[in-house]
Amino acid sequence: MSHAITAPATAPRLPGFAVFAALLASAGLPLYIHAPKFYVDEYGVSLAALGTVLFGLRLLDVVQDPLLGRLSERLRAHRATTVWVAVLAMAGAMLGLFAVTPPMAPLWWFALMLTVVFSAFSYLTICFYAQGVASADDLPGQGHLRLARWRETGALLGICAAAVAPLVLGGYAGFSLAFLGLALVAIWAMTGQWQGADLPPSTGFGRVLGDPIARRLLLVALINAAPVAVSSTLFLFFVESRLAAPGWEGPFLLLFFLSAAVAAPFWGRLAESRGAKPVLLAGMVLSIAAFGGAILLGAGDLWAFGVICLVSGAALGADMTLLPALFATRMAVISPNAAEGFGLWSFVSKFTLALAAVSLLPLLQAGGFQAGQDNDSQALWLLSLLYGALPCALKLLAITLLAITPIDERN
Repeated sequence: MSHAITAPATAPRLPGFAVFAALLASAGLPLYIHAPKFYVDEYGVSLAALGTVLFGLRLLDVVQDPLLGRLSERLRAHRATTVWVAVLAMAGAMLGLFAVTPPMAPLWWFALMLTVVFSAFSYLTICFYAQGVASADDLPGQGHLRLARWRETGALLGICAAAVAPLVLGGYAGFSLAFLGLALVAIWAMTGQWQGADLPPSTGFGRVLGDPIARRLLLVALINAAPVAVSSTLFLFFVESRLAAPGWEGPFLLLFFLSAAVAAPFWGRLAESRGAKPVLLAGMVLSIAAFGGAILLGAGDLWAFGVICLVSGAALGADMTLLPALFATRMAVISPNAAEGFGLWSFVSKFTLALAAVSLLPLLQAGGFQAGQDNDSQALWLLSLLYGALPCALKLLAITLLAITPIDERN
């Protein structure tokens, strides 16, 4: 049974959703790319210690993200104010992470700043995606797919900018200052869009977890995010050590995420005519074809890796656009407030990144791999298997689960 949703007081401004998505994306995936390597290079913190901290923070999310979903619902009448506070807290912690010399042991400072960043990020993501569920109803046509095109394209452009910002801006301090500027722009761009008081009342976690389609989509999201988590965790090490191409990390990251940003609107438009599920499955198969080639790469294979970045980035555009749109469409039917639903979604999306960090970084270290040092062939082969083969296996499992999930896209 569907539930009526009160339309927002003002029509959704889709560019504002794109800008805010860019802010959130800049604080999400790029942190897993930049922060561990920064603290290894700058302060000599071990990979195993950083991986343990990242995993510990995600264990906090087991409790925190669903509770933040409930908090978002309780404070929906004051959503604009709480968003302001969370954005400024996130920007302040980003400055502390990269632009402030740790006033305590670097590992503890790393943990403290990331706790603030991740907590604010979680709350903002829940509010943002829940608001999108309501706002999409005020759009003509397939509103969820249309909003997703703008939102996820903005997110991917934000990742592009954040991925290369330290190189372009002369370091990580410049990146954190630019993030503060983007935060202020994003707050302005979403002015008047936080109509939390007009949303329907919460249906609780039970309604979401009790729905078999929602549960299956959450499981697909968990497994489907794992390949990106693996490649993101190992990307800098793969380029520097396996390809023997230090200095090329920024261009390859830009190519990967820019390809995703360019492809995302095309995946969205194709899904509107062909259906989101079959189009998403096609994108996931394309991802396997791309990542499989990374296993055999060695020193100097820059052109081949560039092609892999281009194709796998395009496939990522389908993942980021269509899977959240399918989940949002389901939330509009079973839990229109969507705050608790996206609290769970936020948890599964981030948990994979932490699981990758806590398992892969110590495994690499135990296999004899040392960042920034000469490594033997066995350590480099382990890096190749983890970077190329493991994502393919995980993606294949996600494809199987999605293929057997019955989804009525007419809703």
